[in-house]
Amino acid sequence: MKRTAMALLCVLLTLTVSACGKKDAAGKTVNGNMKTYYEMQDGTWMCDDYTYKYRLEISGRMPGAAVESTFVYLSNSEEIPFERAYMAAGVSSNTEDYFQPEEAVLVEMK
Repeated sequence: MKRTAMALLCVLLTLTVSACGKKDAAGKTVNGNMKTYYEMQDGTWMCDDYTYKYRLEISGRMPGAAVESTFVYLSNSEEIPFERAYMAAGVSSNTEDYFQPEEAVLVEMK
């Protein structure tokens, strides 16, 4: 009985320590208007269980638009051209224009 209780206690302590480590790694929660994402303490970004190296604010004017648009992407590429950003944001009917989740994710539109 004592051994079972000790084993259960050890498992619970291990789970508690693991959960704390994940929570401590997130430095800041950002509630984007598309998705909630996290700035990690090591300078990376996390969204939907994917980690990204960069947070990109990509601004420009879409064809026929009266004002500029800004798209905020978390990405593992250092640069995303504006045309690709707006096409991947839902403008294109071609699924090849969209990003795979491990490449980039749209978190905000301004």
